[in-house]
Amino acid sequence: MSTGWGTPEQAELGRNLATRPTTRIFRAMDADTALLIGNFDGVHLGHRALVDAARAGVGSSGRVVALAFEPHPRSVLQADFVPARLSSRDQRDRWLREAGCDEVHFLEPTEAFLSQTPEAFVDSMVDRFHPSRIVEGADFRFGRDRAGDLTLLRELGASRGFRVIEVPEVHAPFEGKQVAVHSGLIRSLIHDGLVGRAACLLERAYAIEGLVVSGDRRGRELGIPTANVDHGAFLLPADGIYAGTACDPSGKLHRAAISVGTKPTFEETPRVCEVHLLDYDGPVDDYGWFVSVRFEHWLRAQVTYDGIEPLLEQLQKDLDETRRRVELPTAPE
Repeated sequence: MSTGWGTPEQAELGRNLATRPTTRIFRAMDADTALLIGNFDGVHLGHRALVDAARAGVGSSGRVVALAFEPHPRSVLQADFVPARLSSRDQRDRWLREAGCDEVHFLEPTEAFLSQTPEAFVDSMVDRFHPSRIVEGADFRFGRDRAGDLTLLRELGASRGFRVIEVPEVHAPFEGKQVAVHSGLIRSLIHDGLVGRAACLLERAYAIEGLVVSGDRRGRELGIPTANVDHGAFLLPADGIYAGTACDPSGKLHRAAISVGTKPTFEETPRVCEVHLLDYDGPVDDYGWFVSVRFEHWLRAQVTYDGIEPLLEQLQKDLDETRRRVELPTAPE
């Protein structure tokens, strides 16, 4: 009976192939893989441009894989200069996939990992993910002492079977001029309380996530209970009052009046983030539930009041302004 192979040599080749690991047999048939490597903090317009270029390179049948450092490499290299977070691990995973990535993997920046030569770093990525393309911006650096750049990456790609796609900086209008979009600029805007401008570069409202933790229950005493959010390593916006949204313990979304600061009318505290949910009668100052808080509008600065009555009067104005300015998503019919 015919084996389906035309010659004895071809039949022997077929038997050899049948005994090899299937990953090796079908590697040439694997989908094209485009690899992105970076911190991706905030997953902003510049990061999305990388994902778009990767998708254009491999097509709808290809695979776009993002490799994100977690935590930031500076936590190992310069522990005193680690930038405050714009996003959590879960947020980055979710937003990168929404942007078009098929897979998101997180790289732990250990001392051993960061001490690799540029060549060893690339080889470890190639051995694991077999990219046909690596997609990066012009400022991409890799390997020990950030010694590798796009010129070296192209040289390594030529001998290791991948192409390098360089994506130009993304620019956006800001104060009458075009500026390059990067995480540092977004951090600066949020630090200054300019959450609306930051949202333009993020293409979404800035959001922090964390557990509700014990507070002084001052809001409950005033009749406006608040959830005290453990913001962890997230960057808090400038001290002030903001309008936005947050979820209750059941996950339902509400308009939210958000206070960031040290409570200057009372005995000052370390900076806190407190959230009052509008149109919610449940206990927001119970502890242990997870909340996501979106900062959509700056309302005003923190002010020291001469007593409870003027404070309550202003808080009511804040709630009215929050209701006026924040629109909740329409529930699907």
